Amino acid sequence: QVQLVESGGGLVQAGGSLSLSCAASGRTFSTYAMAWFRQAPGKEREFVASISWNSMTYYEDSVKGRFTISRDNAKNTVYLQMNSLKPEDTAVYYCAGSKWTGATDRDNDYGYWGQGTQVTVSS
Repeated sequence: QVQLVESGGGLVQAGGSLSLSCAASGRTFSTYAMAWFRQAPGKEREFVASISWNSMTYYEDSVKGRFTISRDNAKNTVYLQMNSLKPEDTAVYYCAGSKWTGATDRDNDYGYWGQGTQVTVSS
């Protein structure tokens, strides 16, 4: 069983940066695929980025070149560095973990979820 706790959200102006962290409990974090999803008001939850147990990374097209997902297995933490933020990046960002699948873009593949952290980008 893994518990996930996100932190680092906040309010930033367009063009600015934020760094999100997701701290995981459990001794087998290093074997999990991890991902970030987001959900804007009135919209469905969407994939942002994912990272495999061996740090292969995948990104949604609109964040490529702006966001970077990474992990530190010694600290049981996954990160999302967000640069050049846009108002359309405004959403609640969720950390997710998968014990059984690879680093996919499908939210149904992830069995563990954090509570979410709000990111607001002002224009």
